[in-house]
Amino acid sequence: MPRLSDTQLVILSAACQRDDRLILPLPDRLKGGAAAKVVESLAAKGLIAEVDAKRGDPIWREVGDGHGITLVATDAALEALGIEPDDAPAGGTAGTDETAGTEAKEPAEPAPVPPTAAPARKTREGSKQAQLIGMLKRPEGASIEEIVAAFGWQAHTVRGAIAGALKKKRGLDVTSGKVEGRGRVYRIAD
Repeated sequence: MPRLSDTQLVILSAACQRDDRLILPLPDRLKGGAAAKVVESLAAKGLIAEVDAKRGDPIWREVGDGHGITLVATDAALEALGIEPDDAPAGGTAGTDETAGTEAKEPAEPAPVPPTAAPARKTREGSKQAQLIGMLKRPEGASIEEIVAAFGWQAHTVRGAIAGALKKKRGLDVTSGKVEGRGRVYRIAD
């Protein structure tokens, strides 16, 4: 897995939680040259790609004639976060011309899945996400401090991984409670 900064993790985590995997909007605190450097770094690692923006998509840069380019997370970004990639994102962000204009030819989309049914995502064995799940499934659970020590993450990254990747994306039932001497402890019930 490529080494990622907290900012890069936040950006990729947010994008991978969206059906269309759009990178934009970037965090408010990231502006100008700093935003360009982060995007350049993620693109160099193959974690994001530039694609033609569709109507309503946020624009990263304009290429002329009113056409815009936006940024999307690649399958490599999902893998870097320990998430098994689906067949294709809902937005069709493959970035190839062969998908252009096919929307009219496709059959009607099936009825949407109720929000209570989380999509089944696989976690790669040995990934940080798998290790985090293992820590939370222990009978004693894990505190933020224990997870920070195990992974070298910042506390806000741990909270984001629990709320986003585990609860929202994986649909896991993560509970927490205060334990004397340990602080708030998180657990996943089997």
